[in-house]
Amino acid sequence: MTGVKADCSTCKNSTCLIKKNYLSEKAKHHTDKKVTIACKKGQNFIIEGAPVHGLFFVYKGKAKVAKTGINGREQIVRFVGDGEIIGHRGFGGGQFYQINAVALEHTVLCNFSNDTMKSMLKEVPELTYDFMLFYADELNRSETKVKKFAQMTVREKVIDAILYINRKFGQSNGFLNLQLSRKEIADFAGTTDEQVIRIISSLKKEGLLLAEGKKLGIVDIPKLKKEIADHNFFLDS
Repeated sequence: MTGVKADCSTCKNSTCLIKKNYLSEKAKHHTDKKVTIACKKGQNFIIEGAPVHGLFFVYKGKAKVAKTGINGREQIVRFVGDGEIIGHRGFGGGQFYQINAVALEHTVLCNFSNDTMKSMLKEVPELTYDFMLFYADELNRSETKVKKFAQMTVREKVIDAILYINRKFGQSNGFLNLQLSRKEIADFAGTTDEQVIRIISSLKKEGLLLAEGKKLGIVDIPKLKKEIADHNFFLDS
């Protein structure tokens, strides 16, 4: 779905690597080639196994990035918001996307083709350096997450998932700014819907969470953090 235009010159996403390097004359030349895509809630804009057609940068909105796991079950890899990159692991040598991506609300995306990105990286060294740091950070997060998952109990995984969502999107009016189904929380935490329902019910009874339908709110962040403090995992943002 096109018809909108996300202008880099007026973009407020200071963390976006393209926006950060936009003032370079060489970068401006390439940003004019991007395609702006508007997605409705629930729209799939990257299909796992489809040919790579560039990188996506979130201009405004939220999306989930997932992979197909054992027995076809979805495993949510991460959630993304304004200024973040999607599809970067398919860039370069990859011919097909290893993930799928779905908009969680009305989302506007900036899509740069592989050729455009390669030209930018060759001509704008500051952007290339920022991408190198980005990939190094992504590798660090992935390795840490594998270690964390091997050591955490199911309760700790669910708490960690809820704290991650809070760190990333925050809360308004007592509830998290990203509403997810119990299944989506389970697919991210690496557990089952039933276990998530049971743990959320327990945390609610303990006065640590609020729950109204899909809406969740954290009542006591320090206490939740204390439960997973031994794992020292607060890298995700």
